[in-house]
Amino acid sequence: MKSLFKKILLLMMISATAVYAQVKSVTVPSHSVPKQPIIIQGPMPIEAQNLAARLENVREERTGNYIFYIGTLNDYPVIVAKTSKGMENTAAATAIAIERFKPVAVINQGTSGGHDKSLNVGDIVLGKRTFNAGNFKTLTKNEKEGSNPFEWLPMDVMASEGSAGENTDAEKVRYYEGNPMLLKAANAVKNQYKRGKVVEGTVASANFWNNEIDRINWLHEEFGSSVEEMEAASAALICEAYKVPFLTIRVLSNNKTNGGKYDPSTAKDCQDYVEKVVKEYIKMLEK
Repeated sequence: MKSLFKKILLLMMISATAVYAQVKSVTVPSHSVPKQPIIIQGPMPIEAQNLAARLENVREERTGNYIFYIGTLNDYPVIVAKTSKGMENTAAATAIAIERFKPVAVINQGTSGGHDKSLNVGDIVLGKRTFNAGNFKTLTKNEKEGSNPFEWLPMDVMASEGSAGENTDAEKVRYYEGNPMLLKAANAVKNQYKRGKVVEGTVASANFWNNEIDRINWLHEEFGSSVEEMEAASAALICEAYKVPFLTIRVLSNNKTNGGKYDPSTAKDCQDYVEKVVKEYIKMLEK
């Protein structure tokens, strides 16, 4: 009897195994952590569309004045953002991009005007430092006492949550440093750039177009500006708020201090170089 029971139990186990083997199944693989995209900003169409055309699998998203070209470069997610010109547009576009896309880094690039006589049209400045060259506080003067911009004091609007104009602690310039890893990537490929030289320097940003050589020289001497443009410092401020690595890369499209005439073709040269920087940075991320 006991032997018969064992045989029946064995047959039941074999039958159950056979049924289990015939059950249909679907195996769901585990997911890897998605790669965070690199954001590349360009204010004007000539500063963004050339890079956007190099992306693969591109789709567009539009928000307000801003266009995001979402694609890949060397199979890595890259987004080219046409931010429109100016500090306000760039700040808004940067905040939207960070909130929406959660980037691993932001590179702000484009054209600029030279402040350093040793730099020529076609040279590129890597923003080791970036500052807002429109944040100033004037001295107190009565009516008919005139105005002297060379006496203006820098004003750090981030010094406190109180009034920057009434707080003497705010009478200083705030520099945003370029991310070391992004600078390393940029320097690693600088010898591949043939239009001019690539140097580290200080980028001045403001909604201001300086045509006065004395004013340009004053900014250069007082604050170390290498070039001026209208976007980078606002992007740097937003990236700092979100703790996102940032670097600005600016090509000289003109330089009034040494007679360098405006050349819009430099915008493409800059984008050629930035593409190489991004590819180098991708290699560093994937090591």
